[in-house]
Amino acid sequence: MAKVETTMNTTNSMTDEIRVMTSGAFTAAYLDLVARLELVTKKKLVTAATSIGTGETSIPNRLRRGEPVDVVIVADAVLLGFIKEGLIIAESYTPVARSAIGMAVRAGARKPDISTVDALTRTLVQANSIAYSSSVSGDYLANELLQRLGIAAQVLSKCRRIEGGERVGAVVARGEAEIGFQQISELLPIPGIDHVTPLPPEVQKVSVFSAGVARSTGDSDAAHALIKFLASPEAAGAISKSGLEPVENH
Repeated sequence: MAKVETTMNTTNSMTDEIRVMTSGAFTAAYLDLVARLELVTKKKLVTAATSIGTGETSIPNRLRRGEPVDVVIVADAVLLGFIKEGLIIAESYTPVARSAIGMAVRAGARKPDISTVDALTRTLVQANSIAYSSSVSGDYLANELLQRLGIAAQVLSKCRRIEGGERVGAVVARGEAEIGFQQISELLPIPGIDHVTPLPPEVQKVSVFSAGVARSTGDSDAAHALIKFLASPEAAGAISKSGLEPVENH
C-alpha cells in the first residue's frame, strides 16, 4: 500500500519515492495498482493529494505553490489547464480512464427511479436535500443539468456542494442528504450507501481522466513509466473494477 501523505512538503529529498497526486475519481483504481506500480518504477509511491476541489491541500493549490510531485492524475480539462500553466510536461499527457456520474442514497433508504430523464427530473424535484461534489460532476449538475431539465429554480436551493475533498457518499451515508451525485468510482468505495446508479444516457456526462508528469518531478523516467503502465492493458482490470472505463491508447 502506498504511503498516504496529506501534509505540505517543500522538498523531495527521497529519491526512492514517486509522489502522486490523483483526484478522487481515479483513487480506487490507483490504490489497487500501487503494488504493481512500485514494481514497475522500483520506487515507493507516496500519495500526496486526493482532492481536486478547493482549500490549501487541494491539488491545484499544492501544484501552484511549487510543492514537489512526479505524477498528476485529474480530469482531462484540469490537466490541460495545468499544462497551459506550465505545471505539467505537455508531452507526457495521457488519457487513462473514462468516468460516468451516478446517484446514491443512504443504505436501506427508498431507491428513487432515475432510469429515464423524466424520472430523474421527478426525483430531483421531490428530493428534500441533494449533495453534489466540488469537482467536474458537481459543476455539471449545478451549472448545466438542472438548467437543461428546467428545474434549477426549484432544486438549487436544496443542493449542497461538498467541499474539502470529502466524498458525497459519506455525507449521504450520515443522512445529511437524501440523494447524492458524484463520479461512480468515487461513490462505490463508500460504506453505508446504496443504489449507485448512473444518470440516464441522454443526460449523462462522461469525463476523461488523464495523467501527466509534473515539471517538478525528480525522476522523469520513473514518472513516465508509471503513466505508461496506467494506460496499458495490464491496468485495465483494476480500472474497470473501480467503476471506470479504461481508455485505449495507441
